[in-house]
Amino acid sequence: MRVLFTAVLMALVFPVSAQQGTETVEALTVTVGANHAPPYRIIEGGEPTGLYVDIFQEIADRLGWKVHYREAPFRRVLRMVQQGEVDVMLEPLEPLETAGRTELMEFVAPAFPPERRLFFYLNAENRIERYADLYGRAIGTLEGASYFSRFDSDDRLLKEPAPRYENLMLMMQKGRVDVVIAPELVGLYTVEELGLDVKVSPFFVPGERSYIAVAKNSPVLKYADDIRAALKLIELEGIHEDLVLKYMDRVAE
Repeated sequence: MRVLFTAVLMALVFPVSAQQGTETVEALTVTVGANHAPPYRIIEGGEPTGLYVDIFQEIADRLGWKVHYREAPFRRVLRMVQQGEVDVMLEPLEPLETAGRTELMEFVAPAFPPERRLFFYLNAENRIERYADLYGRAIGTLEGASYFSRFDSDDRLLKEPAPRYENLMLMMQKGRVDVVIAPELVGLYTVEELGLDVKVSPFFVPGERSYIAVAKNSPVLKYADDIRAALKLIELEGIHEDLVLKYMDRVAE
């Protein structure tokens, strides 16, 4: 009876066209464009890993796909999508938060958990208690990244971009920026790795889920339903939750 139940569940959740990814889903080599941003995407120094990478690898394994990573700063990855050099990105936010990118990418599956946007500071005078406190301060931002609508569209803010969060934290240490905005996990991880005595402001912004996005000029796009089905399967198996907790625990240690 248990075997029968499992078979029925697989049929409902994972279409016949995608079960285990080896029967009718084409055995693709998928090129993923990603910036090096631990603990989400650890692309340098060996086999790619990180929360987003590990989740996508579980999906790819079920579809019988090989995955090749191309590391580049966020903004360059967007150009690579436009030029047809990569098939997938693992970091874009909710489509409503990424105006203009919907022309380049299909936001296929909200695979990655929402995270608060935190404001990091070193000196007490740069502590952010309300949005208005951001005015008049140099704010470090990741090149090409979106954070939240009001912030992204506010031309009165002084934003200083850099290709990595590590760069931004070091810029703050050297006094080149006053505050750094970053998603919670990557911000805390970067501070810990650099050994900086950085503080977190009480003001924060709730996060949105991030997506697996597929380039509209990629052959991978026709397998969007299969990607969603594979994600649903690893959620039902508890693998998705295990990976999220694994990386949250690492940052908390």
